Amino acid sequence: MGKKFVASYSGGKDGAFAIYKAMTQGMAPLALITTYNKDLDRSWFHGIPEAVLKEAADSIGAPLWLIRTDGAGYEENLEKSLRLAKESGADVCVFGDIDIEEHISWCTGRCVSAGIEAMFPLYGRSREAIVDDFIGSGFIAYFTIVDTNKINADLLGKVITVETVRDIRAQGADICGENGEYHTFVADGPIFKKPVEFKFGERVCDNSRVMLPVKELLK
Repeated sequence: MGKKFVASYSGGKDGAFAIYKAMTQGMAPLALITTYNKDLDRSWFHGIPEAVLKEAADSIGAPLWLIRTDGAGYEENLEKSLRLAKESGADVCVFGDIDIEEHISWCTGRCVSAGIEAMFPLYGRSREAIVDDFIGSGFIAYFTIVDTNKINADLLGKVITVETVRDIRAQGADICGENGEYHTFVADGPIFKKPVEFKFGERVCDNSRVMLPVKELLK
């Protein structure tokens, strides 16, 4: 109780939900850490631009630490930021991983190297419990990337709801998207002071992956 934490923040639902769970345990966010692809000028994996991430972090009430890195320096630069977090007073780094042991082991290894505790608030919970809790807590998350080998691209731009989760389940896909079925951007919820108002760009296709990119803030 009362520990300070940094969070691995992608802008997606699991990262945001993990932050929420840490805060409900009485922990306080010191900063949100986002790995940022300096070549593509957007966050790694979720493809969110800096201005939108900054607006979201401001609404959550924690500073955004961007790790501007290419793939080759990804691990080293993350560990540098975790060491800085430790030096700045953080006891814990919070991650949104659920149960893919390879991911959890990698994240834990980076924290061990930096001398900071790794925490996984969603670890081991059932997919159904996580999604039901996420929706019931009032989060608003938009589908931004889908793998069309696993789910239909019609979900792009829609909000995660009981109905869209039912649709994913009916297609035989992981309802949490842990295997890359989809990615999201969370624009509102109980950790936000106000919604993040943004607009989408045009659809982009990369083989089976289809993206409806979060483009910029609404003016």
